[in-house]
Amino acid sequence: MAELHPSIVALVALAANIASNHPKQGLCQVDRLKEYGVAKEQIDTVIEIARHIRDEAARLNDECFDAAYAECIVKRDPFANIAVVQGGGCCSPTASGQSCC
Repeated sequence: MAELHPSIVALVALAANIASNHPKQGLCQVDRLKEYGVAKEQIDTVIEIARHIRDEAARLNDECFDAAYAECIVKRDPFANIAVVQGGGCCSPTASGQSCC
């Protein structure tokens, strides 16, 4: 298998870090890309594309969730008004005391 040039690997890793909201944000790859002499404009393009993919994925996921949530509300789940017992084994409450399960 042919190996990719290190600058291509760094560009792919940068895009993946940004698109996945990785905490390190791909800053290590930016340093490497500068060392390899990759133009700022090329790095900027990769950043723009990765952010677009990340934002589009988030928007689509939100739309799917909103549609499923709306359908759930319309069905009037008979269990929707049952109080959640806090302190159970499934989860711990939020700081304000709200249960997450």
